[in-house]
Amino acid sequence: MLDQKDNLLSSYNYDLPKDLIAQSPTKCRHDAKLMIVKEGLEDSLNLMHAKILDLKDSLKAGDLLVVNNTRVIKARIKIRLSGGGLGELLLMEPRENGQWLCLGRPARRMRRGDQLWLDKSQDNSLCLKVVDKDESTGGRIIQFPKEFTSRKEMASLLDLYGEVPLPPYIDKDKSCEHEERYQTRYASKPGAIAAPTAGLHLSDELIEILKIRGIRIAQITLHVGLGTFRTLENEDLSQLHLHSEWVEVTDETIRTINNCKEGGGKVFAVGTTSVRALEAAYLSGGGNLKPFEGKVNLVIKPGFKFCVIDGLLTNFHLPKSSLLLLVSALIGRKRMLKLYQNAISKKYRFFSYGDAMLITPESIV
Repeated sequence: MLDQKDNLLSSYNYDLPKDLIAQSPTKCRHDAKLMIVKEGLEDSLNLMHAKILDLKDSLKAGDLLVVNNTRVIKARIKIRLSGGGLGELLLMEPRENGQWLCLGRPARRMRRGDQLWLDKSQDNSLCLKVVDKDESTGGRIIQFPKEFTSRKEMASLLDLYGEVPLPPYIDKDKSCEHEERYQTRYASKPGAIAAPTAGLHLSDELIEILKIRGIRIAQITLHVGLGTFRTLENEDLSQLHLHSEWVEVTDETIRTINNCKEGGGKVFAVGTTSVRALEAAYLSGGGNLKPFEGKVNLVIKPGFKFCVIDGLLTNFHLPKSSLLLLVSALIGRKRMLKLYQNAISKKYRFFSYGDAMLITPESIV
């Protein structure tokens, strides 16, 4: 049962010691800690502390993991400003005719009509232009040269001039091997500006063990963008809107999910992005899970009725984030906060390179 606090952003806050923010991944992907949440009342604790590798014993033959196969692009590029000095663009999403929505820094020096140059180029041949301001995000619409209008050509440009956009809470000097470790092992479809971090725990070895034990794996695509990680600001969550993100759920994945359920198996989403993709596909199908390709801005918060997933593997998320709302929709806000406090007391590591939580089917409210 919902209470008034479930619709207040401040109700999803907690205090996290800075030293629990993971600055680098574990040496082996499946060595991270795993909190397994079992059956219990909303304000109770019934859990087990384990390792990611123990997923092989927590899941059963016939169960299904649904993973997000998006790949993080080198979306952060340094630029030279028209009035002198350096700046930065973070590419958010493509628009038509070689234009991109970008977050710019310093934004005040990126006015309509301004020219920008890629910082690493030795001449002014790679010139960008500020076309307009995007009022909904505060970003800028940037025109790239005409020879970089396709995704393939743009990917080549970013490979030369771009950097992987690590989250701001990661000290880049302390982080290691992030170009490889800040990607899932099955990342195949470029387009994300942040990793679907729960999937970072799945090593090749663990994936192979799971398959041998009869646990199947299906894929969706959700290109992680503003809708996933942008900070929420309005206290009243009843009016919450999220920025759209591009999603693809294929017919093959839907057949695999249906076969799993018909055989008595459980569907576990790997990461909140997989949850949003699957539940959005169900809603777009009018109450049936159908193939879907397009943009999604689905808000999942307490009171949401889940129709596809039975469980979730997820990292520990930032305070007052949309991801925390989604987890609370599964297990209840009060229980979520108690579990997070337990994780803090047990020195779990938080956020992108941190540890994980497995929400089992019997624990969902």
